[in-house]
Formats: sequence, C-alpha cells, structure tokens
Amino acid sequence: MLGNYNKDGFVFYMNQLPAHQMVEVSFDLYIHDSWDGNQLGNGIDGPDIWALYVDEVPYIYTTFSNNSCFYGPFCPPQSYPGNYPQNYHNPKTGAYQTGLPPTCNYAHLPYGSTIYKIKKTVVHQSGQLTVSCRDQLIQTNAEDPLCDESWSIDNLKISLINYED
Repeated sequence: MLGNYNKDGFVFYMNQLPAHQMVEVSFDLYIHDSWDGNQLGNGIDGPDIWALYVDEVPYIYTTFSNNSCFYGPFCPPQSYPGNYPQNYHNPKTGAYQTGLPPTCNYAHLPYGSTIYKIKKTVVHQSGQLTVSCRDQLIQTNAEDPLCDESWSIDNLKISLINYED
C-alpha cells in the first residue's frame, strides 16, 4: 500500500517500454476521513481535489466527499465519477466499499474510509511512461492533517495494450 498522503503524492516512472498503443492504470483508491468534496469553505476546508496524471496530463481531476448527509437535507457533493468543477454527485457515489475504519481511530466521527476502484485507459505509444497521483487537500483548521484527510492506494497495476493488425 502507498500512503497515507496529504498535500502529497507519488510518481511512478517506466522506461524502455515495448511497442504499445494504450496504457491501462488501475488500483484501489482509499479516501480516509473527512474529505469535503466540492465544498468551498472560504479557504478553511475544501474543495478536496485528487488527480491521476499520465505523462503530466490530468486524466482524472476530481473531488471526493466522505461525508454523510448529517447536515440535514444538504449532502456535501463530490465530482467523482466526473471531473471537478463541472460535476456534482452525492457523497461516496461510485464507491466500491464504504464504512471502513478511520485512519486515526477517531471512532466518534462519522467519516471512516471509502474504497474506489480506479481504472483509466489512455492512448500512449511512447517508450517512457510517468504515472502520478497527487492531491490538493484543504483543511487549515486541522491539528493533524493526516488524521483529518488523507488517501492511499493499493493493488496498482499498469498494463500496456498492443492491438495486433
């Protein structure tokens, strides 16, 4: 497992790749604790953006909301499975699994962790490949940012796709 990340991320480099036409990147993305989705919190919290880049091109640029609708009828929206800022979906839309334990044992908080199965196929023919995941998490009033909002990934798989004529 890679992570936990907060205002951080990773870069994966591959060189001397064989001939191919496409690349498929897949992994399990864990969203931990109190992500605020599209919320614009006056510079205090949100929007909480996460991105997948292939050769520095953003193929996923989205937000996640790990909240419940405990604010009454208002549910803090997220962009996923679409891109930010054009999309507004209910919290945890597209999640594979919800209700996992939080990262810092704050059992009294309603957030926990949520898993998303991420898979992206892109046109790619270069002999070099860079895959990176990064975030832009905003939570200026948290004592410990890693315990308030973080993410990690597991089961990273990068496949080269070659279509024969």
